[in-house]
Amino acid sequence: MNRNLWLLAVCQGLFLTNNVVFIAINGLVGFALAPLGWMATLPVMGYVVGGALSTGPVSYVQRRYGRKTSFFTGLGIAFLSALLCAYAITTRNFWLLCFATLVAGYYSANASLYRFAAAELTGPAAREKAVSLVMAGGLIGAVAGPNLASHSRDIFSVPFAGAYLALAGVAVLAMVLLSFITFPPPPAPTSAGGGRPLREIMRQPVFMVAAAAAALGYGVMNLLMAATPLAMQQCGLPFSDAAFVLEWHVLGMFAPGFFTGHLIKRFGALPVMGVGVLLNLLCIVIALSGVQVSQFAISMFVLGVGWNFLFTGSTTLSMTTYRPEERDRAQAALNFFVMATLAVSSLTSGVLVTTQGWTLLNYGSLVPVAAVAAALLWLAYGQPARRPA
Repeated sequence: MNRNLWLLAVCQGLFLTNNVVFIAINGLVGFALAPLGWMATLPVMGYVVGGALSTGPVSYVQRRYGRKTSFFTGLGIAFLSALLCAYAITTRNFWLLCFATLVAGYYSANASLYRFAAAELTGPAAREKAVSLVMAGGLIGAVAGPNLASHSRDIFSVPFAGAYLALAGVAVLAMVLLSFITFPPPPAPTSAGGGRPLREIMRQPVFMVAAAAAALGYGVMNLLMAATPLAMQQCGLPFSDAAFVLEWHVLGMFAPGFFTGHLIKRFGALPVMGVGVLLNLLCIVIALSGVQVSQFAISMFVLGVGWNFLFTGSTTLSMTTYRPEERDRAQAALNFFVMATLAVSSLTSGVLVTTQGWTLLNYGSLVPVAAVAAALLWLAYGQPARRPA
């Protein structure tokens, strides 16, 4: 563990601060500005659709100019898009807000590669721990995000305009920290060119399961998390309670980062991911038991831990499926699947919670959870010869 890794972990925390604030306020701001209630989470959807559309350009910039230049570009876009969000809400322009969050998606696609960059900042033997540690940097977002959203809500006469301006400052701080990080040079092309075709890489059973677990696990988490502030508002609970619940949710997402890597190193990725699936089921059971603040908080905390096990495990699993010269294409494909699933879950979240309610939303989330469980069982028992160590 070295200085570069710790600084990258802090950058991850600032990235998650941005994400948590977006999740906490975009649905509420959208609900206040949208022409129709079911459009409330379109600004949330815009963020992840922008991320999905940006995976290709981000991959090109990473390959052409390297990690550091690419990460600086993402932070510059984060700064500008936050200012545009503040202007959109001040002028009560719903569609401009959606466009601004769409642009901000480039930052999401870019910073989601921090976890892969972490594995390059240390030796192969510590790869799992490096990924896990950088993921643990999200604890900064767990504390800073909800508090930033809550305390900046009424700085200006327009609610939440101050939160978007604060995010511009967060992007500047991340730029300062990133300037002190030294990344290794990108891998040189081999004599055979850039490695295997992407189609061949994606046909591997391990890659398919890693992509499915990352995308669906993240989709379930986003489906429930994006709906939580709206569901709590419908239950008559104040925004301060929603911020409290999101704080515990993000703590659950990233506090396990200090030991998830050790668990994967000892037991393997698949068992840890299996526990993540069980925790997702437990979250749904708790969420269906009632709508008190404690039930929202406990279910969201359990959901966060389950997501951590699934996402860290799938990231580690995916690293066994590609060669160094294939890195950018494979990682871009993985991120595209995640972002595309998030786009669908963001829209579905708003539509279901505003038209069908919190209960049906939770029952519906059982479908992707069951799909992840089936994929893990298939890899573990249906593909024994290709099961990762």
